[in-house]
Amino acid sequence: MIERAIKDALFRVAKSFPVTLVTGTRQTGKSTLLKNYIQKDGCQYVTFDDKENILAVKEVPKLFMAVHKAPAVFDEIQYVPSLFSYIKMDVDSNRTPGMFYLTGSQQFSMMKSVLESLAGRVGILNLLPFSQRELVSDSFSAPFVPTQEYLLGRRESYKSESLPPDAIWKTIQKGMYPEICNGNVTSQDFFSSYIGTYIERDVRLLTQVADEMQFMQFISVAAARTGQLVNYADMARTVGIDPNTAKRWLSVLVSSGIVYLLQPYFGNVEKRIVKTPKLYFVDTGLAAYLTKWTTEEVLM
Repeated sequence: MIERAIKDALFRVAKSFPVTLVTGTRQTGKSTLLKNYIQKDGCQYVTFDDKENILAVKEVPKLFMAVHKAPAVFDEIQYVPSLFSYIKMDVDSNRTPGMFYLTGSQQFSMMKSVLESLAGRVGILNLLPFSQRELVSDSFSAPFVPTQEYLLGRRESYKSESLPPDAIWKTIQKGMYPEICNGNVTSQDFFSSYIGTYIERDVRLLTQVADEMQFMQFISVAAARTGQLVNYADMARTVGIDPNTAKRWLSVLVSSGIVYLLQPYFGNVEKRIVKTPKLYFVDTGLAAYLTKWTTEEVLM
């Protein structure tokens, strides 16, 4: 089992809040995280990928909660938003840390229900795909800050052998999703299915997209611009949409955890806010797939 760097934060949050919510894009290992570190301690486990469980919540929610008492893990909670109010009632009647552990993939729609029902009761963690540190069991956990102090500390702690350049390019090309890193599927097969599921389930819930093929073109254009300053007008012109649509579609990618916008590093807070951010895909393998960079040789 590959140790996840987030586990210490998971334990810390679970000791502080009655509800712990692990969010993140699909297939980052949220369910596995809770099964490995939480469920083995006696928690019940319920997944709402099972339609029978969804039906039980919709028809008899009080009975469902009576049967699945805390501590419990509720996986893919976004499929049953009505359950949040019942979790709130349970927490308010007997508030103790570590009562419920939730996972959810559709962050935008789900977070609205979370904030309405569980504000002050829930600690939220965001799980990303594997990092290189996790894959090589590197315990160095300081957040990256471009300072001399950080670089010196990193150099002193680094025990692993440096990767050769071709291995670095291969890692960038295939990405860091657990299913790929564990060798269960090729990156091409994984991302083909991943994008289909993303368009089918998530995008349709987040926004009205009249032309899904055009939206796919937009995602690919965004992938080709990873690491660059955001330019809505240029992206819109390339795809054949207006800049406001480009801005809305990029916000969908950000809200669903596919893309993040990196603000510039300034000591002045106002400059960080007003200056143009850079666009990055959360996973380099997905960006490579979308841009048809299908081998490490193409990237090199």
